[in-house]
Order: sequence, then structure tokens, then C-alpha cells
Amino acid sequence: MAPKSDSTEAIVLNFVNEQNRPLNSQNVADALQKFNLKKAAIQKALDNLADNGRISFKEYGKQKIYVARQDQFDIPNNEELNQTKEQNSKLQQQLEEQKKAISEVEGEIKALQSNLTLEQIHEREAKLRIEVEEMENKLAKLRGGVTLVRPEERKIVEEMYSEKLSQWKRRKRMFKDIWDAITENSPKDPKEFKEELGIEYDEDIGVSLSLFSDLLQHDKKRRRGE
Repeated sequence: MAPKSDSTEAIVLNFVNEQNRPLNSQNVADALQKFNLKKAAIQKALDNLADNGRISFKEYGKQKIYVARQDQFDIPNNEELNQTKEQNSKLQQQLEEQKKAISEVEGEIKALQSNLTLEQIHEREAKLRIEVEEMENKLAKLRGGVTLVRPEERKIVEEMYSEKLSQWKRRKRMFKDIWDAITENSPKDPKEFKEELGIEYDEDIGVSLSLFSDLLQHDKKRRRGE
């Protein structure tokens, strides 16, 4: 039996709010196939939700793009965002430590299996399995406590990061233009002149602009699944 229209709207609304990103009706229909909802019913639910002001939408030609209403979300200030990032970083570090510990225990199990008697193996394995289970429980608790960064928060950070990279590139280019103009007709060797003035390039202190640029591109590709 097909879901009632009101339950269809509830399913669609919940999905749109959970995703909190721009969606068209086909995106929603593909994601909600498990509910046996037809695309026409989903389109109607989206339009009703938009007409009632429960979600937002914009028209691009013949296509409608729907998104969750942003005024329902609590957006943290910069201080709260920094605290969240710091907490997330610490929890991620704890996760890695726990994973490493589990890996070491599993490696120990394999090593013991080749050196102990069968009875000793069973005893040791039982003990190690208990330890692994305890560590996995700790991991589960840590995962449950990780605060995920909202898409809008990530976007703000990425924009700030991109702006800093742009300023970096612009200043490197400005310096190069000025430096070339100064050293073009100078009798001094540019390298010796640079050392005399105490000038250091990024590479001199182990810093690479391209590396920082690649980090941003790598993160975007990772989230796109590329």
C-alpha cells in the first residue's frame, strides 16, 4: 500500500532536512526508492512543502531546486566553530590511537596462533577478543561523540582558506615583479643580493603554496568520491 500524502511529505521533509544541500526532485526520488514512493508523489510533496514555507526552493529555467530552511539550524559563531574543530581533532586522534591498539592486538593474536599450543591459543584468543570488544566499544562511544561540521560551516572555512591562498599567490607575484625589476639591471648576483638582504623564499623554509592548494582540492575530490 502506498504511503499517505501526509506521510510522504514527512518522509520527504525529513530527507531534505537531513541532507541540507540543494536537491532536485530526481535526487530525492532516487534516494527514497526504499519507501516505494513514485516520483510524481515526491514532486507533489516537495511543491506542497515549498508552498507551505517548510522548505525553500529556487527555479532555474524549468528545474526547481529545493533546500532545507536554514533558519531552523543553529549556526555557531567563530569561537564555537573553533572549539568544535579542536574537539573534533582530539577525538579523531583518539580514534586513530584506538584503531592502532586494535591492530596491534590483532597482530598479536596472529603471532600467538603460530607459537602456542591449541589450548593456549584458545585461552589467549578469548582474552584478546574481550580486549578487542572493549576497544571497539570505546571506538563506538568516540564516534558517537564526534561533532560533524555542517556544510555551511565547511563552506565558510573553505572560502576563508581560498581567500588566504589567493592573497598568498598575489603577494608572491607582486614580490616577483618587484624583485625582477630591481635585479634586472643590478650588477650584483641575485642569489648573493638575496642573502645580503636576508630574503627567504617559501621553499627556503620548507613551505609550498602548491601543497596547500592541493590540500583543498584533495578534500573537495574526497567528498565528491573521486
